[in-house]
Amino acid sequence: MSATETLPQPIPEVRLPRFLEMLRLAEPRFFGAAILMLAAIAPTVFASVVDQRSFLGIEVWVKPLKFEAALVVYLFTLAFYARFLPAGIGERGWYRLYSSIVVFAIVAEMVWIGGAAFLGTASHFNRGPIGGIFYSVMGLGAVILSTPPAVYAWLIARNSATGLLPVVREALIIGLALTLPLTLVTAGTMAGMAGHAVGGSGLDTGGFPVMGWVRDGGDLRVAHFFASHALHFIPLFGLLSLALFGAMNRWPARFFALAFVGFVMWTFVEALNGRPFLPGIG
Repeated sequence: MSATETLPQPIPEVRLPRFLEMLRLAEPRFFGAAILMLAAIAPTVFASVVDQRSFLGIEVWVKPLKFEAALVVYLFTLAFYARFLPAGIGERGWYRLYSSIVVFAIVAEMVWIGGAAFLGTASHFNRGPIGGIFYSVMGLGAVILSTPPAVYAWLIARNSATGLLPVVREALIIGLALTLPLTLVTAGTMAGMAGHAVGGSGLDTGGFPVMGWVRDGGDLRVAHFFASHALHFIPLFGLLSLALFGAMNRWPARFFALAFVGFVMWTFVEALNGRPFLPGIG
């Protein structure tokens, strides 16, 4: 080989396996459940191709697919945030039991949602003799699977050795702490009203792009969506605040958290008044 020849470049290191291994070590139960939900997406997509039945104007397998995708994001997020829990907490008996109960609730929830799709009936707001019993039990399961952000907020707040810069740590704690109460308010209202639509046809047909929120009336799922993603939006703003205002200035993140709560409440009130979200879109 001459001196002028270009030596072959080394193959870049694949970082994804290392990242996934980090998540697995941080929270093996939530990581395992995330992989299970990810694996369930393929057969659900196959079912949606071979089974063209519809329920209330939407193909029956769309809902399980949406929930599987949402739970993948949720569980991977929790596994990532578990890195900032106090050292050794994952080996504590109470935490192992608690996280196992959460995973059981998640799996049971998806079994019911998938089973309802197979039967061509409603999984949520089902008031039938049998469906109503399952819906009530799954309501308890939904509350259980929604509690980890609050538990994580408490544990991370107690941990002074997270390695996070002050603004990022505070934004993370606030985002986690707000997720459960905002979710309970929005989801609890839907459960109490026995539906997510206020006014209009109540059908998702022709709904908001991607999300499917109804366009001819209010839809409480809008507020529920943003409420359940407080654990993403507020910490992400914390990173932005770090870049713009520095590590020690925590007030921008606090103001954003307050504005985010106001935004969720605005979408909530708009839906209760029968008004669609961003009517000019879609």
